[in-house]
Amino acid sequence: MILSRWPILATRLIPLPRTRTISPMNLQRGATEALIATPGGPLRVYSVHLDHVLPAERIAQIRYLKDRLLGYPLEGGAITGAVDFGLAEPPHPEDFVVMGDFNMEPETTEYNTMVGARDAYYGRSLRLENPVDVLAHLGRLTPESYSWLHPENPEKRMHLDYCFLSAGLVPRLTDAWTDYDAKGSDHLPVGFTLS
Repeated sequence: MILSRWPILATRLIPLPRTRTISPMNLQRGATEALIATPGGPLRVYSVHLDHVLPAERIAQIRYLKDRLLGYPLEGGAITGAVDFGLAEPPHPEDFVVMGDFNMEPETTEYNTMVGARDAYYGRSLRLENPVDVLAHLGRLTPESYSWLHPENPEKRMHLDYCFLSAGLVPRLTDAWTDYDAKGSDHLPVGFTLS
């Protein structure tokens, strides 16, 4: 679900690839896309929930999702060719935000598939094909960071939830956080501020 204080111009669901399992249970996962008319210009926002069991499936889902994120200017979003009905063509912004439960921990193969590998000398460079983890970019992702607590054993913690930005939005990133005081779910909110 995506909620917005600004008008949502268009939405669509992007089903993510999966494989059939016998056990454990495997759910259809997806990304909800919303094109939002923000004061800073149109912005694509995605709410994502990736597979909870198989790293290989998460990698396939991330690759597919990145193809949709980066291919948007050519593929279009929920509607294209609206002029046939006398409607204005919706904007096709390059910049995007991707947030949600990715069911992966930092620096795993899945994580590096999303953000790109870290160079031994230069670290992780800003590249258009790799979304940027807001917490990591601002130095707020540490070995002690977590966004999930086991419901029956709160000492078992993992960092599974993320906010990623397109590289073009990084100059506007001013703050990022995990709300460790939040109640109501085994997952904690991760947020950020753009100028």
